[in-house]
Amino acid sequence: MTEMVNSAVGTGRRTLSKVPEVTVWFWVIKVLCTTVGETFADWINSTLGVGLDLTAVVFTVVLAAVLGWQLRLDRYVPFVYWLTVVVVSVTGTLYTDILTDDLGVPLAVSTSVFAVMLAVVFGVWFARERTLSIHSIVTLPRELWYWLAVLVTFALGTAVGDWTLQVTGWGPGTSVLLPAGLIVAIALGWRFGANAVLSFWLAYILTRPLGANLGDWLASPTADHGLGLGTAVTSVVFLVAILAVVVFLSRTRSDVLDDQRRQLADPNPVRERIMLGYYVIVAVLAGSLLVWAAAQPHADRTGDDESPAASASATSGQVTAHFPAAQIGTFRTITQDTLAKVQAGEQDAAKTRIKDLETAWDQDESTLKPLDGSAWTVLDGQIDEALHAVRARKPDQPTEIRTLTTLLSTLG
Repeated sequence: MTEMVNSAVGTGRRTLSKVPEVTVWFWVIKVLCTTVGETFADWINSTLGVGLDLTAVVFTVVLAAVLGWQLRLDRYVPFVYWLTVVVVSVTGTLYTDILTDDLGVPLAVSTSVFAVMLAVVFGVWFARERTLSIHSIVTLPRELWYWLAVLVTFALGTAVGDWTLQVTGWGPGTSVLLPAGLIVAIALGWRFGANAVLSFWLAYILTRPLGANLGDWLASPTADHGLGLGTAVTSVVFLVAILAVVVFLSRTRSDVLDDQRRQLADPNPVRERIMLGYYVIVAVLAGSLLVWAAAQPHADRTGDDESPAASASATSGQVTAHFPAAQIGTFRTITQDTLAKVQAGEQDAAKTRIKDLETAWDQDESTLKPLDGSAWTVLDGQIDEALHAVRARKPDQPTEIRTLTTLLSTLG
């Protein structure tokens, strides 16, 4: 999506603009920054055990320092600019996670709130500056509005992405396809004459769920349909990729185009109106897809609601009556061990132990399911709930204990 935004502000732009040209490199590194922002925050919060609130405080301080560095510069510097984007990505994600995980704000509500906030930011920004083009960032007030909008887009993108996963139950790999497809649709719309500034900000918002879902897919365990790289490895790989691209851009200045290489085109109001209708159609189709996916049977991946299997009220012996006692005893022992490790705060050990339950259950499916299909379905659902709870990106101990205790009760 090269040079998506066409507006310029004259000769002063070449010396004063604080943002890069919107070339293909812009979108490549934007997705890289978004992905590493997601996985790096998870690594510090969960793997290192720093905690969500403390992680948010740390990154807020880091954001203030890095943003201050960026604001003091009088020109676009790739390393500082993209470092700021990474930190804003992490911070915006953490703010949404605090609302969801700590304060219990429903994702539908946080999505609506951030959407309204972004509309207000854009409204006030346009009222004061008469443009939302990033090629007009040549004054301190415009740069401040720009970074505020970027922060809100990351928070909004996080809420939209998580809400989509919640209502659809899609896995991390499948969830990459929707934002990717929408970005392709926006790129086509821009090519055929859609408003450049509108196209830019729509794509900018969607790169957040795209990058986050991509990071989840790479980092999630293979049992959760991920690639199993882990948050640490994924973060390192993408940080190295970001550094390589930044070095390339610093040496080649491929994202700083002079007037001869810049191809400006006058907007066509008729085409813009037609393509606005096209965007409305794309939005309706995407919404219809989400409504359809939400109506399909699936487990809530966020753990906010109990599935029918988890809430099944079966007393000891009723569900397992037709299953061999030796196999049920094995499942019960593994579940008890996992519960003990969770209660002791040994999260990594609990994840390792519950893998034994998944393996044993899968191995015995061919013998147990024919004995009692209904009972097998109940146990399968409760085991899935326990696996998701223990392996969650942000494990919640009460949820883990609840799902494991429910499973133990059913096992007898």
